[in-house]
Amino acid sequence: MTGPAPECVALAEGLRDMRARTGLSLAVLAERTAYSKSSWERYLNGKSPVPRQAVDVLCAMAGEPAGRLLALWELADAEWSGRARRALPAARPTPAPAPADTGAPGSGPAGPGRVRRQWLFTVAVGAAAVVTAALLTASAVRGRGTDPPASPASPVLDPEPGCQGKTCDGKDPAQMFCGLPGRATSLVPQRRTASGARMEIRYSPVCAAAWGRIWHAKTGDAVEISTSGARPRRVVVMSTSDTGAYRFTRMIGGPDRTGLHLCFLPAAGPEEECVDS
Repeated sequence: MTGPAPECVALAEGLRDMRARTGLSLAVLAERTAYSKSSWERYLNGKSPVPRQAVDVLCAMAGEPAGRLLALWELADAEWSGRARRALPAARPTPAPAPADTGAPGSGPAGPGRVRRQWLFTVAVGAAAVVTAALLTASAVRGRGTDPPASPASPVLDPEPGCQGKTCDGKDPAQMFCGLPGRATSLVPQRRTASGARMEIRYSPVCAAAWGRIWHAKTGDAVEISTSGARPRRVVVMSTSDTGAYRFTRMIGGPDRTGLHLCFLPAAGPEEECVDS
């Protein structure tokens, strides 16, 4: 199934919602910003990549924080630029000259795999040298005083998650900033259903909460996530505009990542399909 990536669809939808909050027409947006009416039409409908500045400007005009839309923009930009799909180059690298005497039995001419291993070894040695130097320097500095070393500070998250553990029960992972890039992961491989829809169980260590996600679905399809001792959470694809975007269930809070059960409930056959964490 082809079409825009779910990240791009979700960004366009978010931009349309933000534009609606401004109450401004495309013509007025064009008058008050550096972007033409036709440009805004393409951005809001996902027809062309959106400049980051346009996201900032639109949120400012709506009087809303830009954090969530900018997070979506980062994901969409990775799709537009190809970073999300970029792999190692297919061309074979030029073999590096083999060392005169490696001392390893069975060593032969350097091939692509060996060149890559040599490169990784060089990078690892360099990184180890940097780390070692840093540790020695830190030890020397600590040795000059009598104060114990300070504990490393925990990284500050921006925006701060809106809930944690059981307080996340029934809450939206996007609104609580639990699903931002780097804050959530898949507990199981993405599952493609018999009808072509995709689903997966998402978990945020930052929020200690899980939810179900569905995309490339059909109107009326749904997914439901459940676990022992918690209320099941379900999301239904309500319209055709929802079919290409990610749709999320509400969250189930708790540190236990096992025992989660996600089921795809098709609007019209075949039978439901389920996965477990």
